Amino acid sequence: MTHATIVTAAMLAIGDELLSGRTKDKNIGYLADMLTLAGIDLKEVRIVADEEEAIVEALNALRGRYDYVFTSGGIGPTHDDITADAVSKAFGLACIYDDKAMDLLGEMYSRRNMEFTEARKRMARMPEGSIHIANPVSTAPGFHIGNVFVMAGVPQVFQAMLNAVIDGLPAGSKVLSRTLACPFGEGDIGTLLAAVQKEHPDTSIGSYPRFDGRSFSTELVVRARSEAPLEAAAAAIEAMIADLMASRATASGNP
Repeated sequence: MTHATIVTAAMLAIGDELLSGRTKDKNIGYLADMLTLAGIDLKEVRIVADEEEAIVEALNALRGRYDYVFTSGGIGPTHDDITADAVSKAFGLACIYDDKAMDLLGEMYSRRNMEFTEARKRMARMPEGSIHIANPVSTAPGFHIGNVFVMAGVPQVFQAMLNAVIDGLPAGSKVLSRTLACPFGEGDIGTLLAAVQKEHPDTSIGSYPRFDGRSFSTELVVRARSEAPLEAAAAAIEAMIADLMASRATASGNP
């Protein structure tokens, strides 16, 4: 029997603006989609304020629990962009002005005839020993240290940075899925569906209620890491639906 390889990840989204509602996060969904395609399970998402101790606490908890941690936000030029400092503290490393990052930014601002100010130089700061994450959008790099990938919060930049690293990550067995339409509401199938799930422990069965204005139905999604358990669970669900339809027909007096 071939055992599935499971690789896990978490996301740490950083920023007061996310918690206040001023900024609507667009990075979590993109990360979830990309990790699913790569065969990496996103297990947890946390959102924390621009507070060093909160970032350090959350990061240390997540990086010890999951294979990868992806962060977004807080690596810009302003005083409240403290992610580089917090990540450095979490790893017990010095936060330095990275020479390569300084060169990249200095050259970019020179080409644009703009002053390379002290504020802009802050975007070259990262834990000593970090590996750059390329930023083809606005030059200022993200960084990778240990199992943590630190990226910008601006969605366009976050996506570009993620695209630059995800193909190179060792991934796990991809999750297969099968979607089944069920004409009954969750209240009608809950007990029966729980029994199917118990009989097929190598799968995950999700139920998503639907209402068309007149009646309830349910979309059922079966997920597994190999074809055989996926098909077995799907067949059991189809049989469950057929049996329930037959019993309803009998009760109503229909042949």
